[in-house]
Amino acid sequence: KKLARRPTKDDRPPPQVLCRSPNRASCIVPNKRPSSIMFMPGQPAEDPQAVADRKAGMARVEEWTLMLIPANIREGVIVTVQEVQCGDPTCAPIDTAITIVFSSGGSGMLGIPMEVKDVKPEHVKTVFPPNEILTKWHAGEDADWPPLDEDYELDEDNMPRLRFVLGQRVECRIGPDAVTGWCGGTVTQLWYREANWPPGSFAPYQIQLDDGRMIFAPQDVDQVIRSGPQAPAAQQAATLPDN
Repeated sequence: KKLARRPTKDDRPPPQVLCRSPNRASCIVPNKRPSSIMFMPGQPAEDPQAVADRKAGMARVEEWTLMLIPANIREGVIVTVQEVQCGDPTCAPIDTAITIVFSSGGSGMLGIPMEVKDVKPEHVKTVFPPNEILTKWHAGEDADWPPLDEDYELDEDNMPRLRFVLGQRVECRIGPDAVTGWCGGTVTQLWYREANWPPGSFAPYQIQLDDGRMIFAPQDVDQVIRSGPQAPAAQQAATLPDN
């Protein structure tokens, strides 16, 4: 539900898709030093009025969020608002994700299950964390919001069927060039999540790239992750057991 970088008001990233379980009402954007995020191919051109409405909505939500942060910890705060698409047909098709980054480097995230243009001040207040949580974020401490359900378990029966299995070789789109922007890797986990993501939020795959980096795939589509060749010979030799 961190950040690689903070987009400016005129440079918002397109919505991203994270598959998740159907019992979660808000999507997520990673907010604390996540695994490297894969390159997301560009989205189709939007209606100019829809773009303007979304930007205006983001500006309003940023302002409302800042005003709810106590004045004694507000200085230097960066608020980023994005729309996040959900791949699950049983949930809100587009959610509004709010990331709060304090000058200390601490951060947190909250989500609202509706498009940003429809968000009102009362919606932000309803999902806003108490001052105790905000103070911990300001201090750089981990604090789950909303509180994690310790009994929560992934219901795989209700998750979409994935195309790849554990240990399968794949290629991942990690750069903008459609030909050279791919890197080989191996699927290391299905339905990956990070500790700071809200309950019920998952990425389809975690992948270890051939260069050693660990990333996750935000979509299970060929434009992002596809079947790949076998690992380089040197890498295969490195994994063989010693005699």
